[in-house]
Amino acid sequence: MVEPTTSSSVTELYEQFVLPTYGRFPIVIERGTGCHVWDENGTEYLDFGAGIAVCSIGHSHPRLVQAIADQAAKLIHTSNLYYTAPQGKLAQRLAECIGTPGKIFFCNSGGEANEGLYKLGRKYGSVTGGTRHEIITFEGSFHGRTMGGISATAQQKVKVGFDPLLPGFRHVPFNDVPALLAAINDKTIGILVEPIQGEGGINSANAEFLRTLRSLCDEHDLLLMFDEVQCGLGRTGDWCGWKTLTGDDLVPDAISWAKGIAGGFPMGAFWVRSKPVELADGTTSRLSDLFGPGTHGTTFGGTPLACAAAHAVLDVIEEENLLENATRRGAYALQKIRGLQSPHIREVRGAGLMIGIELDSALPQKLQQPTKTSSQILVQLLHEQHQLAIPAGANVVRWLPPLNVTEADIDQAVGQLAAALAELDSNLASV
Repeated sequence: MVEPTTSSSVTELYEQFVLPTYGRFPIVIERGTGCHVWDENGTEYLDFGAGIAVCSIGHSHPRLVQAIADQAAKLIHTSNLYYTAPQGKLAQRLAECIGTPGKIFFCNSGGEANEGLYKLGRKYGSVTGGTRHEIITFEGSFHGRTMGGISATAQQKVKVGFDPLLPGFRHVPFNDVPALLAAINDKTIGILVEPIQGEGGINSANAEFLRTLRSLCDEHDLLLMFDEVQCGLGRTGDWCGWKTLTGDDLVPDAISWAKGIAGGFPMGAFWVRSKPVELADGTTSRLSDLFGPGTHGTTFGGTPLACAAAHAVLDVIEEENLLENATRRGAYALQKIRGLQSPHIREVRGAGLMIGIELDSALPQKLQQPTKTSSQILVQLLHEQHQLAIPAGANVVRWLPPLNVTEADIDQAVGQLAAALAELDSNLASV
């Protein structure tokens, strides 16, 4: 086997041996430090995508590197047939982030965490009697690429070619209470919502909508489940994305996490509230105890190595005051982007360091590039300015920098964005 040494040789390996499930950009990333990465030619990029909100404390943070090395030398894996201290302690720390009694299940990804929520809904419907099993989700949502995930996701593009989908999901417009009321029926068991939609375009639920969801779930005996895979655990300037929108006066019944939870080491998790549940046989249990032995499991979830990584991430967020940094730097970035006043930008929105730049949807037609989306066009122009950003649907570009981003990093990113927009002006003028 010949070691790939050039960009073209690496891409040739992908073309020959890797399933083409991603529309990859022509950049081969080799290493990273903090908010910066370098390609195989030594070209430096400012990384404002952070692996799609995963590298929450930046690349190769020394605390994370040391924690992984120390735990790897001690114990990498032992299966969930046994107890390990890192998993138990991490569950306690995450439960404390919620501030309401509950229990945690560890897995490997956001898609797997959401699968746990679907099963929780089905289990709740089963033990409380009747035939309730449907979960309501919202237009623009994204809940993963598993069969359950694409069935739950209310975006047609992820479903094409994969029929039959899993039954039991109904989709309604986001932030639309009358539509939601019309969708609740005698089969409904729960509501799953991203407080801030990520892949859907950085769309926030309004606070009153989230409070109405809680009221409706209480009124109809439904589970309120939050998908915080992208917006949770610090991204919005709070441990909980929904608390950024509503404050502490709302508690869901279950939450899914992933992305930045372990700073780049694969991990997902979901939390279940320890509230009483009246069972069909007349007895009472707790929601967090409905999953008994044999009802759910995973081989790799919550390994000592993954938990050590997550502990390091939480330590750094606490010790470096990164929740406040996310709030302050996010507000600064919003102000600076809005100050550009580009005719190509329709709206700038977000919370903390979860920022969406909505573009003119007609850019592909204006540039005579009908096979591309507006977000792809700007992201590629940002690459030329040595910045990595993430498309969110057809018309929105996401900034999801590490939580320890500096004001100087943001100034550099805004300068690169201004240059990319100027290049866009030039390209439009030459058409």
